[in-house]
Amino acid sequence: MKLAHNLGGIENLGPVSLETNVFVDPWEKRIFGIHTTMMAESAHLSGALHAYPINNLPTTFKHNWTWASLRSGAEDMNPFEYFKFRYYEKWLGGISQFFVDEGYITAKELEEKTAFYRANPEAALPAQPNPTLTKQINEYLQNGDSGYHELEGKAKFSAGDTVLVADPDQVDHTRLPGYLRNKTGKVELVYPGAYSYFVSTGPDGIGSPMPVYRVVFDAADIFGPGKSEPNTMIYADLFEAYVRPAN
Repeated sequence: MKLAHNLGGIENLGPVSLETNVFVDPWEKRIFGIHTTMMAESAHLSGALHAYPINNLPTTFKHNWTWASLRSGAEDMNPFEYFKFRYYEKWLGGISQFFVDEGYITAKELEEKTAFYRANPEAALPAQPNPTLTKQINEYLQNGDSGYHELEGKAKFSAGDTVLVADPDQVDHTRLPGYLRNKTGKVELVYPGAYSYFVSTGPDGIGSPMPVYRVVFDAADIFGPGKSEPNTMIYADLFEAYVRPAN
């Protein structure tokens, strides 16, 4: 069973970290930078709403790398490993495994490079600055890879409708928080347009562009009155594939 997408409502996971800094250690910034660079050079940008010159970039990176890739890499981890590592350590593990799986580097080469930099932490890192890639990364940070589309037809639900959250079969990656499955809420907002995700989630239901709803839930209906503060509401943005009529 996949639980790692959203851990809300799972008990006994230990104390909650109140750390407010985005990056706790300097190396975490580098991991974020690697991920961002991969996103900016990803082949999937050839179909983005913003026009990127993705086919003419001076890069040997020719695969898709999206937020879905990063999240799937983390969710594929053994649960005991998942809970052991910190946030950006999970990112590092997923990125490293991706490069090994796709043949950019062998596991042996990765092991050797890791051993080298552990023994020589002050050694210079490979540097290949390229103005074209720098421009592409900056452009990506400004324009992103929006999944917004014009809505064809009409959304199934309207603001004020009471809806039931679906309970689809577990898949490799989902956008549905586990604690909302089979819970009843009310549509507060129908976002304009339709939205797609970076990848199809197959039987989970995310594929072609579809409406997205902001649904509000009473926390007591989800976690129970004894585990919720009074008058606490929970809001969730849900793809239409995850929403059903309440009756």
